[in-house]
Amino acid sequence: MENLINSIKQSLENRNWYAALILALTLPDIAGKIEYPSQRSSRHRYCQWFENYILDYYTAEIGPKKTKTTFLSGSDCYALRCAYLHEGNSEITGQSAREALDDFQFVAPLEKSLIVLHNNRINNKLQLQVDIFCNDIINGINNWVKANSDDVKKLERLNSFLTIYEIK
Repeated sequence: MENLINSIKQSLENRNWYAALILALTLPDIAGKIEYPSQRSSRHRYCQWFENYILDYYTAEIGPKKTKTTFLSGSDCYALRCAYLHEGNSEITGQSAREALDDFQFVAPLEKSLIVLHNNRINNKLQLQVDIFCNDIINGINNWVKANSDDVKKLERLNSFLTIYEIK
């Protein structure tokens, strides 16, 4: 996982937003397969893993009554993953996994600015700042790895991950 995390970080540093986003949307798939190997449905694994490790970043208490609001569910993130990886778009109305959202708008961070454009929901469209989203996925992966550092079977599955060897 460290190689993939480093690839996302490098892509973010190089402002290669599309590569960073594609890889970030893929990591919950990989972690979900390692975490829940007997579940046959990629969708179910993805959503369950997301709900366990990422959902807190996209849930807030809003208003004077502190109403718990979820901006991004595992189902909507999985629908985004499917729409973006398979179709190249952000509109998820045609995705069966879709739960509450219709579309996403990703924005790059404003250079030399303290302005953050993240977790803004207008009707059924969610605006996310690409670097924050990718770092939230990285944080979820790191928390998951730490939580499973003593699980021999999961570590074996993680260590069987594809490796690209550099020949010099």
